[in-house]
Amino acid sequence: MATLRTVMKELEALGTEQTRKTFVRHGADPDKMFGVRVGDLKKVLKTIKGDQQLALDLYATGNYDAMYLAGLAADGAQMTKKQLDDWAKQASWQMIAEYSVPGVAAESAHGPALAAKWIDAKKELVQAAGWATWAAIASVSADDDLDLDRYRELLDRVGDRIDDAPNRVRYTMNGFVIAVGCYVKPLLKDAKRVAKAIGKVEVDMGGTACKVPLATDYIKKVETAKRIGNKRKTAKC
Repeated sequence: MATLRTVMKELEALGTEQTRKTFVRHGADPDKMFGVRVGDLKKVLKTIKGDQQLALDLYATGNYDAMYLAGLAADGAQMTKKQLDDWAKQASWQMIAEYSVPGVAAESAHGPALAAKWIDAKKELVQAAGWATWAAIASVSADDDLDLDRYRELLDRVGDRIDDAPNRVRYTMNGFVIAVGCYVKPLLKDAKRVAKAIGKVEVDMGGTACKVPLATDYIKKVETAKRIGNKRKTAKC
C-alpha cells in the first residue's frame, strides 16, 4: 500500500536533472522539486488513484512534483470549499496554479464561486488560477449547465482589462477566451469578437521557447475542424 513516505521516495528516484532544468526555465523553485516528468507522474498515479487523503497529504508537502501528482489524483468533488481555496493560495508555481488547482476545482460544485473569488485576488497566481478554473469549467460542463451571461461578462472583462493585468493573468485570460470559443458553442461569436479585440497578447515566458497562442487563430483552427463545442472528459492533464 502506498504511503506518503513511499510515494515521496519514488518521486525523488524519478527526478532528473534535465527535467529540473526545464522546470526552472518555466519558473519553478529548484529547492521545491525533484524534477519528475508528467508522464512518469501518471505512472505513479496508477498506484495511488482513489486515495483522497494521500492526495491531500502530497499537496501539503509543498513539493511541486507531489503537488502536481496530487492534482491528478484528488477528486475535486470530494474537496471542501476551504480545501480548494487553500490549494489556490498555496500554489507558488504557475504549473500548479494554472493546471492542478483548476483541474480539481472544475470537478467541484464550489468551482464557479471560487473562480469568481480568485480572479479578484491580490496574488497573481491566485488570479491566474481563477481564470484557468473558469476555462476548465467551460471545457467539461454542458452548455446548459453554464451561466452564459456570466461568461459573457467575463469575456468583456478580459477585453477591458487584459492589457493591465499581471503577466500570468494575461496568459490565462487569453486561454480563457480560447476555451470559451472552443468549448461553448453559444458563445463562439462573443469569444471571436473578444479574441479579435485583444489580438496578440504579450506575456513574458521566461527563458523558454513557449509562445502565447493567438486566440483568433486557435479558435479558427478548431472551428475549421468542426470541433467547436466538443467537451473534454476531464480538465486534468
